[in-house]
Amino acid sequence: MSDVLVDIKNLKTEFRTEEGVVDAVKGTSFKIRKGETLGIVGESGSGKSVSALSIMRLIQRPGYITGGEIMYYGGEEPKDLLKVDEPTIQSIRGNEISMIFQEPMTSLNPVYTCGDQVIETIRLHQKLDYKGAVEKTLELFEKVMLPDPRRILESYPHEISGGQKQRVMIAMAMSCNPKVLIADEPTTALDVTVQKSILDLMLKLKDEEDMAIVFITHDLAVISEIADNLLVMYKGNIVERGPVFDVFTRPKHAYTKGLLACRPPLVKRLSSLPTISDFMEVDENGDVREKEKDVKEEINRRVVTDKEREEHISRLYAKDPILKVKNLKTWFPTKKSLFGKVKNWVKAVDDVTFEVYEGETLGLVGESGCGKTTLGRTILRLIEPVSGEIEYQGKDLSQLSNEEMRLMRKNVQIIFQDPYSSLNPRLTVGSALMEPMQVHGVLNNDKERKEKVLELLEKVNLGVDAFYRYPHEFSGGQRQRICIARALSLNPRFIICDESVSALDVSVQAQVLNLLNQLKEEFSFTYIFISHDLSVVKFMSDRMIVMNKGKIEEIGDADDVYLRPKTEYTKKLISAIPRGELQRKSFQVLLRKLSKEIKGTSLIDKTEEEL
Repeated sequence: MSDVLVDIKNLKTEFRTEEGVVDAVKGTSFKIRKGETLGIVGESGSGKSVSALSIMRLIQRPGYITGGEIMYYGGEEPKDLLKVDEPTIQSIRGNEISMIFQEPMTSLNPVYTCGDQVIETIRLHQKLDYKGAVEKTLELFEKVMLPDPRRILESYPHEISGGQKQRVMIAMAMSCNPKVLIADEPTTALDVTVQKSILDLMLKLKDEEDMAIVFITHDLAVISEIADNLLVMYKGNIVERGPVFDVFTRPKHAYTKGLLACRPPLVKRLSSLPTISDFMEVDENGDVREKEKDVKEEINRRVVTDKEREEHISRLYAKDPILKVKNLKTWFPTKKSLFGKVKNWVKAVDDVTFEVYEGETLGLVGESGCGKTTLGRTILRLIEPVSGEIEYQGKDLSQLSNEEMRLMRKNVQIIFQDPYSSLNPRLTVGSALMEPMQVHGVLNNDKERKEKVLELLEKVNLGVDAFYRYPHEFSGGQRQRICIARALSLNPRFIICDESVSALDVSVQAQVLNLLNQLKEEFSFTYIFISHDLSVVKFMSDRMIVMNKGKIEEIGDADDVYLRPKTEYTKKLISAIPRGELQRKSFQVLLRKLSKEIKGTSLIDKTEEEL
């Protein structure tokens, strides 16, 4: 037990709601060891975040920790964190056991500067005066590789990017040199390049400080890059555990197999993605029945052959383009003179030209700030362009009046990134889906519209009872299906999907991507699919555009762009994608252990050939 920092035994956490008691964590047991990175994976609602919050004793009403013990061995004497008094847990929380929360924007106080918030944490737990705390904060900002630490110190959270906010959270969590760092979905919805830098940073800090990391995520590809050991959680239980290499290469539980299979593969093109339901069924009582299926066999069964791909491409590009974008520019003024003359512009979309063919899915990929979302909204005239042409079915959209454009939007729809904020919380799902049909005069009366909406809800795999429920009663994946149904309600021909799966669990993401492809075949849609996740774009797209700083870096067949990138920027994006190279991973774990055992040597940076 000498290397064990935290020993969790039979932990039980429940939430008491009006509908009844929800058992979020059902008697789980695991250990956190010194110098280890423990990965915890599972879908939303699996209990992984609740387990972490229980360790920190941060469960709020109506949640209750109802059983178990959490023994902490990092202090002078062992303590059960569930039994110590409030001052003791406060002295441990943030000081010896620290946490990086999932959403940095909501975790940082918007009315205080980033520096003030880190300084407060340092002064709370360490005997430093204000000047000393400022110096330590600047050191931490340099350590987490924030550009211009002095500027970040004086900046408010809304003035810095998502990746920078996450680095501030890491600096805050590291400020007291904790023995255990709990990272709850720290890279969800971040660009792959920012994600890679944060993963590298966390591993670097872990090795320097010899601390333990508990890394919580739904993305198995990320876990394969960072974790030594893995717990797989499903509905409050740990269903599988072991070294990452063993779990990935020899998964035992059907749920683990499903999670491994549903991530879009990079080296193969599939007709559809496997989902959890391909490997297991859950009956009305919640009992799981496993299906005897192999992950590799299930993936290989869906592989699109070269001949099938060539036939699809030849059919697709024999048609005429449905959309032509020529020399499009969307600029935003950032600085004006005293007399209102613009002195400086942000060139969000800068002289962009491309075509989209009928029935095609054109992928649009790039980092945050590259202009991809602005381009999608400019095509729909939700943002007005500075210059250029947007020709849809022979009509220049940039020349249409507001009324003509409103009528045109019946044929060109958009699915927004955040399904919750794009649905009115005061309207039932049925009302939200019928509203655009009423505005555009689709069908003769509300009775016919209701029948159409019920049909659409069935189409997106939601029951008819969803018609009378409100958005807050649904999960993120279900809300995204509602948004898809709303876009379909006007029978459009062209749909722009703007980061529509970026924050979803990989299993739910697979279902939504399959649904979009199924609907495309059924209704002959044309898509522009916008995402920062290149693996998802590659799966969905026929062709791919890579954007950088408002310009097109590269355009071509999706497979060609991935396999044979032409520009350095595209190569950088591709190299940042987590691949789950397990042989290399297990080799590095071994080297890290050897480096600690053989004093005065550093083997981790040496190549296999050198060793």
